[in-house]
Amino acid sequence: MIQITIPTPDVTIYKQKAPELSHIYGFTDFILIPRDKAGIFMFYNDKDELLFVGKARKLRPRIKKHFEDTVSVIKEKREEVIRIEVCLVEDPVHREIYETYIINEYKAKYNVDKVLYK
Repeated sequence: MIQITIPTPDVTIYKQKAPELSHIYGFTDFILIPRDKAGIFMFYNDKDELLFVGKARKLRPRIKKHFEDTVSVIKEKREEVIRIEVCLVEDPVHREIYETYIINEYKAKYNVDKVLYK
């Protein structure tokens, strides 16, 4: 059996109560997410449920797209996201493994690809 240990988040940001302070859906600390680093990201709701897991070669632009894009899987659920966790993972194979593992182990609510459970 293969043991996978999920990396500890390098950055965690929370939605602020006054969303007018930020144009990124209330996340005023969005700048803490590295622009040119690769990794995985996880969106959580106020009940600590995992909503969505993704991976990116450039984290900040990719996460930002989920809040601005009209084709994002979470486009109708953006208001639900209150916490974003980011783990820096440079190796593309490791990112793929972590993303698939986290989606299936923690049953990410809005991930539709890579779901092995039903």
